[in-house]
Amino acid sequence: MKTLQPNSQHCFVCGVSNPFGLKLKFFETSPGEVTADCTISAEYQGYPGVVHGGVVAAMLDELAGRSLMGGDSPRFMYTARLEIRYRKNVPVGQPLRLVGTALSAKQRTATAKSAIYDPGGSLLAEADVLLVNIPTDVVQSVDLAALGWRTYNESEREADDH
Repeated sequence: MKTLQPNSQHCFVCGVSNPFGLKLKFFETSPGEVTADCTISAEYQGYPGVVHGGVVAAMLDELAGRSLMGGDSPRFMYTARLEIRYRKNVPVGQPLRLVGTALSAKQRTATAKSAIYDPGGSLLAEADVLLVNIPTDVVQSVDLAALGWRTYNESEREADDH
């Protein structure tokens, strides 16, 4: 199983039309697990050659939330707590493997973990995340289509890059 998840138009991490965003593609690889493969460019570095810690945090946060979004009815959640452990520098210009895993899901809250690995499988950064449901009335008041929340094919992604 490898199902492409929807993206939005302007999210910093996944937005296909955000000129400053990472434009990551996330795949549900099994129930409660998502992955993304990416190479982060030098525009997102802090220290020379190293992805800025805030960008690392954004990727870990997105992974955790997306691990709970699978299925026909996505579960949208706020991050209540994000505990990050930076194990090694996350390099710019090198392939990275991102993995998010749902741990527990209750009626209003959930927990997940997320991690970033280098091509050799070494753990670079990881997070434990507590998430809280976005209130139902808020979710129902949002027009997901207007936000561009859908699955984009490659030609649409390339058109948005120009």
